[in-house]
Amino acid sequence: MENITRRLLQRVVRRFPSQTLRATLDKWERLSEAQRRSLDLSKTKWALTEKLLSICEVCDTFGVWISGVSRVIYVIDNPNQGMWYAFQLLDPKDDAHSVDLTQFKQQFKCHLSQLMRHVSIKIKKHTDEAVWIRIAWGDALSRPDHLKPTYVVYYLQSSHVFMTSLNSKLKPLLSQALVLSTRHRGMKDANLSGRNLTAITDLLMKRYQQVFPTKYPTPLAEKNEIESHPHIEREQAGAAAKRQQMACEAFGGGVLPQLQSAVYKLETRFKDHTNKIMTEREEPFRCVVKFSSVNLLESLRHCASSGIASTPVTPLLSSVPLKGRNSFVITDNGRSPSSQTQQSQK
Repeated sequence: MENITRRLLQRVVRRFPSQTLRATLDKWERLSEAQRRSLDLSKTKWALTEKLLSICEVCDTFGVWISGVSRVIYVIDNPNQGMWYAFQLLDPKDDAHSVDLTQFKQQFKCHLSQLMRHVSIKIKKHTDEAVWIRIAWGDALSRPDHLKPTYVVYYLQSSHVFMTSLNSKLKPLLSQALVLSTRHRGMKDANLSGRNLTAITDLLMKRYQQVFPTKYPTPLAEKNEIESHPHIEREQAGAAAKRQQMACEAFGGGVLPQLQSAVYKLETRFKDHTNKIMTEREEPFRCVVKFSSVNLLESLRHCASSGIASTPVTPLLSSVPLKGRNSFVITDNGRSPSSQTQQSQK
């Protein structure tokens, strides 16, 4: 076996936590039960690598291993390891709804292989109907780098695509292959990103409990209610119920997607007329505001329902679940500092 192949396997095995290696090999289904039992996970990674090398050489399965099947399985089970970015496919063609998994696999591999000479592609369908794609990129002179792959998650017959670890130079090639293989006419950035893939998927695909406005709202039950004096409860019951209703209408009810941040880029006029230097400048005033939390939507909903933040909720915050985005650019529509301006979101 080539020394470069041996070193590559060693680096791949080192990246796997020992406690998840056996489960990954079980899902891989390329080694027999006896071969899996022969692996002593209490030994060092070097010893495990040597054992795997000997098995792969005998069974001629090393090519399948290094192509990335095992790594795809690991990333599917542990998706929150990097930053994921959401994209939206545009203008589906008439036959877009009829593209099945087999057609998608063939078309995607064919298109991307034509665009990139040295590329390794592995596609696996997950239990939740998501299609996972692992792409190891090379170039005109070098082999694909299996240690720096790009991962893509696509839901068949939908317009949603999620990517991680994608080089900006390779983005046009991957976008073109996805557009052609899914029978669409274009793809755009959905302005939604995060480390929790499940959260941004649920947010973009509206897979959480939504609360819609009603003419006669009823109080929504809160968990872990704090006991208070009965007279105070009667006085504040109406206002509290209204705040809770408005908060749930803005952000949703029940368990919310665990989105971790929202970014607002401000490109607005400086409006302090006592400071003529800043107010009369032609360039807009630029700054970035970022909200961060373990569960941002839950935090914002709590602020609104508890009275910390005013209700009704400002569109700047309610647009996160409504539009399925967490990146916004806020500008002024007015043409001059003295004219009345109106904020808009792009």
